[in-house]
Amino acid sequence: MTDDDTTAAQDGEPDESASGGLDVQLARDLIERAQAEGVSLVGPDGLLAGVTRTVLQTALEAEMTEHLGYDKGDPAGRGAGNHRNGSSAKTVRTEVGPVPIEVPRDRRGEFEPQIVPKHARRIQGFDEAIISLYAKGLTTGEIQAHLAEIYQTEVSRDLISRVTDQVVDELKVWQNRPLDRVYPVVLIDAIHVKIREGQVTNRPVYVVVGINCQGERDVLGLWVGTGGEGAKQWMSVLTELKNRGVADVLIACCDGLKGLPEAINEVWPLATVQECVVHLVRASLRYASRAHWGAITKSLRTVYTAPTVEAAEERFDEFEQVWGAKYPAIIRLWRSSWEQFTPFLAFPPEIRKIIYTTNAVESLNARFRQATRRRGHFPSEQAALKVLYLVIRSPQRNRTNVTGRTHGWKQALNTLVMFYGDRISLN
Repeated sequence: MTDDDTTAAQDGEPDESASGGLDVQLARDLIERAQAEGVSLVGPDGLLAGVTRTVLQTALEAEMTEHLGYDKGDPAGRGAGNHRNGSSAKTVRTEVGPVPIEVPRDRRGEFEPQIVPKHARRIQGFDEAIISLYAKGLTTGEIQAHLAEIYQTEVSRDLISRVTDQVVDELKVWQNRPLDRVYPVVLIDAIHVKIREGQVTNRPVYVVVGINCQGERDVLGLWVGTGGEGAKQWMSVLTELKNRGVADVLIACCDGLKGLPEAINEVWPLATVQECVVHLVRASLRYASRAHWGAITKSLRTVYTAPTVEAAEERFDEFEQVWGAKYPAIIRLWRSSWEQFTPFLAFPPEIRKIIYTTNAVESLNARFRQATRRRGHFPSEQAALKVLYLVIRSPQRNRTNVTGRTHGWKQALNTLVMFYGDRISLN
């Protein structure tokens, strides 16, 4: 034991490593007991259900003791005016299965338990388990079957819908929350989901991710469009962001939607509009034979990694000499996008790697598609937004998530200050 450990022990502070070891030992003891007794860990007769019942029952008795001011059987309670008055049987759903408990009552009927509130039939962790499964893309029917198989508890689809509807009010607050005054970088994209309105149609969902002056990434909002993705609808989205407090954007990275750069500059006149290079390369490959994809992407890489605009123009001329006759559509695509493609070439590498692609949004869209693919279509806009919002608020462990800190931000920030000066606010 080190001196620090000795000091901590003398001061009465808990030893985290010992606590972790105790948790592991407890888990092992439970598993060994379940094996020895030939019982399951989960389910109505599972060992964990019994442990959970003991914990809940003990907590309820402790709450009653605190409410009355004396322990059960304590003579101090005689003549106190209020006392224990039996109990009521109740079964609650938990993450380990249904658990029967006895909820204590007091004579005056004033006891309000907190761990299992009156009329509650589910422990909070059970609701969170349903919401987590919903965010992973499972339908209400699949969640119903999963709970029946794993926890041996019957839950109606209507109950699952009511549980997941708990996030609707949270979603509304999130959609209308105030935003920062300045975002050095915003990433703009859209995905399409199927929504039934009389008939099932493909509807765009607009996604905007912002990187603030502290380098923190956040999804600024989600909006369901009325038809095909268009610049007019983007204008409405961007105007709403401005109304929520975004007074200035330094760099806006987006795909090649016609009219979008003009919409961005209408809302934020000083913004630098950068077309996503990944979108541009991907769009180029649509015109090319798969056999040539490797050679084309390798050649285009020399263009978008050029040290200057002039060097990029020379390298693209070379690209055109090799591929122009075979794939003129690729040349036309890059020429028409050149003005929005080249802005990031003026920046050093620490800025380029942040703005040359909307990969942060693309990775989020991949999770969106995973969560929506199994459903086929949604009955309403709200149902679609509910699932997408749950994806955002449920970050994945050990993976890069759209929300979080931007790697290498301090170096990028110093460079941004050189380019944009007082437009960046760190307050």
